Amino acid sequence: MFSKSGKGKDVATPRICDVVWHDGEFIKWNDARVHVMSHVLHYGSSVFEGIRCYATKRGPAIFRLREHMQRFLNSAKIYRMDHEWKIDDFCDASVELVRRSGLELGDEAIEKGVDVCVSSWNRLTPNSLPAMAKSGANYMNSQLIKMEALLNGFAEGIALDDRGYVSEGSGENIFTVSNGIVNTPPLSSSVLPGITRDSVIQICRELGITIKERTIQRAALYVADELFFSGTAAEITPIRTVDRIQIGSGERGEITAKIQKVFFEITSGERQAPGPWLTYVSEQRARAANQPATGTADNDGNSKAEKSGGSSVTPTMETKLVARAAR
Repeated sequence: MFSKSGKGKDVATPRICDVVWHDGEFIKWNDARVHVMSHVLHYGSSVFEGIRCYATKRGPAIFRLREHMQRFLNSAKIYRMDHEWKIDDFCDASVELVRRSGLELGDEAIEKGVDVCVSSWNRLTPNSLPAMAKSGANYMNSQLIKMEALLNGFAEGIALDDRGYVSEGSGENIFTVSNGIVNTPPLSSSVLPGITRDSVIQICRELGITIKERTIQRAALYVADELFFSGTAAEITPIRTVDRIQIGSGERGEITAKIQKVFFEITSGERQAPGPWLTYVSEQRARAANQPATGTADNDGNSKAEKSGGSSVTPTMETKLVARAAR
């Protein structure tokens, strides 16, 4: 995303893997091509996922891989994209890509919080474009929200839905904390069903914190005790001001800190997750090596399973696997 000057980016550009996975095989990054007349280029007909991989004592671990890939398949189904791939194909491909990438993974816990605004751009109405699908076209709306926020001196924008209730950020779900109760907008408020959002809900339940999905008025943001974003890139990011109005003490709140602490303990492998949230790359690879090979071999004697890795499926369906980047 661009900075206020429009000449640079407001986030560090991550180092990329030098290969991508395309239709069942690895190809070099520079050989990955989409034709200039492709439908995805002209009409935004793509669905995608951004998935985070964490460093743990047991090696790289992909966070909630199957949930991300199921949402990827759901997005494709909503847009009637026919393909031959199964969820295990994408999961295996992702594991292999991380193994091949050699990317170093860092830690960047967020403490200070960010200054945000309520955007003049609304989220898409449910019967205009499906907010439940993570599609490229939807993110043009996100770009308008983000760019407006940056130009006005904020880190992010919060969009309202078509009824005037709080929806989400340009690339994050949002939570409020009032009187010890955590609230988040329901999916009916044109909200993407975020994987990290679901993780926060489950963490709250595990900690005994009351969590409710409910419609939230704009004014409720200003008087909340705490606010925070959730997302693959945002992880758990505190919000310190909205429209220049200080939220609570203007610092990360107590409940936000508790949720953030548990989240990072889980992603680092130091704490048991509520479910099988971490896919350990080296262990998954070892299990696959001990299983009988399946599929047909190519001219080089490599099975289709051996070619798995992680990127685009067809010119109209792209899955991105990046280390600590994307929603």
